[in-house]
Amino acid sequence: MTYVFDTNSLSIILRHYYPGRFPTFWNKFNKAAEENILVSVRESRFELLEHSNHEITQNLPALEKYNGNFFAKPTIEELAFITRIYSVPHFQWNLEKKKLLKGGSFADPFIIAKANMVKGIVVTEEAFKENAAKIPNICQHFDIECVNLEGFLLSEDWEF
Repeated sequence: MTYVFDTNSLSIILRHYYPGRFPTFWNKFNKAAEENILVSVRESRFELLEHSNHEITQNLPALEKYNGNFFAKPTIEELAFITRIYSVPHFQWNLEKKKLLKGGSFADPFIIAKANMVKGIVVTEEAFKENAAKIPNICQHFDIECVNLEGFLLSEDWEF
């Protein structure tokens, strides 16, 4: 199974799972990333850099150094799926007006599209909310499984 990580879950990992203090976690994470069990998208990397604090900036090389393909570029098929997402009028609310007006990275549709293409599971800290246009709502609509970081750790039986 492939897990596609959202920016918010990666942010938690980078802010709290310091590579020097959690070597067992990082050994498992790196091994799974090298085997393409754990992936993210290029836009998540951009979001991490845009909204980074010291811990994220300091620990981001832990993902980039060992996992050169971790932040994947979108494929043509993924871009076509993003068009499908936004062909649902309700999900157009997912596009944040601030990002549209100011520019900036927006990883949500890329994460969902990647998970759809690899038949994977999205890992996000967003929660399902009735009538919302959040990642879990969009995933449910397209029958894509979605868990949070703790759900990922439980399903993979990672203990530290």
